[in-house]
Amino acid sequence: MKKILLMCCFLMGIAAVSHAQGGGMRKSPEDRAKDLQTQLKLTDDQTAKVTAIYKEQAVKMDSVRTAANGDRDAMRSAMMPMRKATNDKVKAILTPDQATAFDKMQKDMMDRMRQGGGGGGGSQN
Repeated sequence: MKKILLMCCFLMGIAAVSHAQGGGMRKSPEDRAKDLQTQLKLTDDQTAKVTAIYKEQAVKMDSVRTAANGDRDAMRSAMMPMRKATNDKVKAILTPDQATAFDKMQKDMMDRMRQGGGGGGGSQN
C-alpha cells in the first residue's frame, strides 16, 4: 500500500513539474491584453477592444484544436491565418507608434521560437 501511495505521489509530482515547464503556458485573453497594455501603454478602451479580439480568437482556436484531434500540422495550417487576422485586428486599434512596437514584439517572438526558445510573453499569436 505504501508503495502504491508513494508511486502516485511521484507521478503527481512529475505531472506538476511538466505542467509548470510548458504544459499550461497558454495565457487567458485578459492576461494577453494586460501584457499588451503594459508593453504598449494601451488606453483602457484599446485594452477592452484587444481583450474582445483575443477572446474571439481563443474560441476559434479551441474549436480548431478539437477538430484537429491532435494533428499538429492541421492545427498549424488552420491557426496561422487566424493569428495573422487577429494581429491585423489588434494593429488596427493601435496608434502608429504602438503598431511599430507590436510588429517588433511579434518579430522578436518569432525569432525566439525559431531558435527553440519558445514564444513566451503575452504576444504569442
